[in-house]
Amino acid sequence: MSKATKKVAAAVGTTLAPKLVELAPGISSGVVQTALHRAIIGVGPLPGAAHAAEKQLEEQRGDRTKAVREVIENHVAYASVNGFATNIGGLITAAVTMPANVAGLALIECRMVAGIAHLRGYDLDDPRVRDAILVTLLGEDKVNRQVKRKKLPAPPMAIATAPVHDPDLDRVVAAEVTSELITRVAGKRVAGTVARKVPIVGGVVGATVDGWETFRVGRYASRELLPRARR
Repeated sequence: MSKATKKVAAAVGTTLAPKLVELAPGISSGVVQTALHRAIIGVGPLPGAAHAAEKQLEEQRGDRTKAVREVIENHVAYASVNGFATNIGGLITAAVTMPANVAGLALIECRMVAGIAHLRGYDLDDPRVRDAILVTLLGEDKVNRQVKRKKLPAPPMAIATAPVHDPDLDRVVAAEVTSELITRVAGKRVAGTVARKVPIVGGVVGATVDGWETFRVGRYASRELLPRARR
């Protein structure tokens, strides 16, 4: 996907996201919080984040760096499939498939970041760590902007290791992440559909964007969540 197309997707997503939310009222910050919970405990055929991360660690013979890399690669593949499956209908079906795309992407990226956090020694039951996982989904650039604007108190690792948990942060972070995911989904739909006016292209664009953004989030998590002493 070219840089120009990515810029179009981002710009259009920012413009249309609020309108598409009106069309798809099933999207709310609760979707993201539910996705995080399911990512950690497991859902359907997908085991919880810690269990999956431990399996990767076993396959990589205890090499945590390689295990983190495998966790990222696996979830990039999941995100690409999710992006294709929920974007083949173009804008006409956006009201129906957008909630599924947002929920699916949130689940996949939460599970990936939670797996990385587990491998780095963080307690996934700690509410501070859970907030940090969600903040990581925003991506490095947006996190830095929001911290500078004082809309977020700190980057992910500082939140995960804060002296105490701020209950009010749960709501703020969930709202920020929901808005970010909706913007991404809205942008790629328009970019894929308008580009050639062929619905199936929307699926290709969706797969590409979701895969690339998930990769970026994974790399950010691997840099940001530094190893902690395991208890």
